[in-house]
Amino acid sequence: MTNAKIEAVLFDWGGTLATWHDISLYETWRAVTTLLHPGTAAGADELAARLVAAEGSVWRRSRDEHRSSTLEEVCALAEVVMTPAALAEYERQWDPHTELEPDAVDTLHALRSRGLKVGVLSNTLWPRRRHEEVFARDGVLDLLDGAVYTSEIEHTKPHPEAFLAAMRAVGVSDPSRCLFVGDRLFDDVWGAQNVGMRAAHLPHSAIPTEQIGHTEGTPDATVQRLSELPPLIDSWNEAAA
Repeated sequence: MTNAKIEAVLFDWGGTLATWHDISLYETWRAVTTLLHPGTAAGADELAARLVAAEGSVWRRSRDEHRSSTLEEVCALAEVVMTPAALAEYERQWDPHTELEPDAVDTLHALRSRGLKVGVLSNTLWPRRRHEEVFARDGVLDLLDGAVYTSEIEHTKPHPEAFLAAMRAVGVSDPSRCLFVGDRLFDDVWGAQNVGMRAAHLPHSAIPTEQIGHTEGTPDATVQRLSELPPLIDSWNEAAA
């Protein structure tokens, strides 16, 4: 382990800052396509199946080529035109699955009180607007020094450019002074370590088999709760001093 002091803590979002939920993408999209194809159930079923297939294709591309996507691209691939009402329903369907880990707010406050930079790097289809609405709702938007959403950049984790973008967003230039916290051993742990960061694993998510990458990193630390991070970083920084 490097002896550099940690200056910034970068978080994955889903399954890390936000609690992991197992969901049915088909059922989520089916609620949306009821509004897009109100005439028949069969038509709504067919649209939902196309959207699930399109979303699956862009997540496979993320896994294999580390190239990003957007919700707009998913709809274009499925040849579906999203209406404002359908988008509102899509976001409503996802709302229950965006809740923060119970100790997330206190942990972010504790990290900030130590003078550490705090940021987010999320592989996501959603625009910044949606993530910031969620963070504002939960009172953490002002606790973030920076955030990178891959819907806005070319690459997804574990590509090095995604991590470097997150570093720039929080104003840190040395990866050895960054800790990345995530629930995925490929995207988060291996990806962060590949650019010289340390990585902490929160091992609570049931990662779908088709999203598991070619390599699993060995984390520098495994935590069962986010609240374990401040004392962990204290111990590392005391040793570095």
